[in-house]
Amino acid sequence: MTPANPGDAAPQPGCQREGILILGSGAMACLFAARLAAAGIAVTMLGTWPDGLRSLREGGVRLIDEEGNGHAYPVRVTQDPQECRPARCALVLVKSWQTHRAAAQLFNCLSDDGVALTLQNGMGNREALSETLGAQRVALGVTTVGATLLGPGQVRLAGEGVISLGIHKRLAGLAEALRAAGFVVESAPDPDALLWGKLVINAAINPLTALLKVTNGELIARPTARSLLASLSREAAAVAVANGIPLPYPDPVVAVESIARRTAANRSSMLQDVSRGAPTEIDAISGAIVQAGEQVGVPTPLTRAMWHLVKALLPAEG
Repeated sequence: MTPANPGDAAPQPGCQREGILILGSGAMACLFAARLAAAGIAVTMLGTWPDGLRSLREGGVRLIDEEGNGHAYPVRVTQDPQECRPARCALVLVKSWQTHRAAAQLFNCLSDDGVALTLQNGMGNREALSETLGAQRVALGVTTVGATLLGPGQVRLAGEGVISLGIHKRLAGLAEALRAAGFVVESAPDPDALLWGKLVINAAINPLTALLKVTNGELIARPTARSLLASLSREAAAVAVANGIPLPYPDPVVAVESIARRTAANRSSMLQDVSRGAPTEIDAISGAIVQAGEQVGVPTPLTRAMWHLVKALLPAEG
């Protein structure tokens, strides 16, 4: 594939002018990198996956459309945080179990007036980043955009969605850059509610797809799977309510089924992890819900079963 021309946009203020640092080289990292680069924004990808970094360095990040056509966009690639200094705008798109490592990397390259935006799945990522970087340099966001990694450095959009950003005084430039890349970006006065809203969705869809080895849409097509999907969403929502979290939708079952339909062809990130024998985010998703339920006396037997079953799929986790 020949790298595509990322555009001749005039220099823009903030992140669009200075460029964006992306931590990660997986599906979401590649999708964001491709769309930002296509908008003429300089992208640096900081990662640790040798095959992914090699592919990105040699052929750029490749975005595959629904017809199977690919477009490649050049990105800067490194394993050394020192080569990213000083970064003012960073997107954290690594797996939740990699967040502490990402925080240590960012400590070595994020400028004092910079901001790191986490759009990760699961609970605890903002807190892990804040421990190392300080709360003033960490922003919380949630996205329902889906991506499927087809190979090292090669990604396909698996469902359009929204990026919801918490209020943070350093986010304006990053939000504009994301809009320039074609993402739908909204402000969220209560990002914790959105985080829990996505957590409920993930706790229903992700473990089931990983265990059944099916796409998101197949969960709706199979009556028993659909029943489990509904039960898991209700169970997780009950924990949120008991913790005083106002979910961003009135009915968790309607919400989770809507997401499953909209991303019907998507292979969830957890299914992708299990398929290649990689660690999953089950602890930060189902495990987090079980633990939050215990703190408020809400039983979560089905979520607990999903937690243990997914961990049992991989010897390293089980």
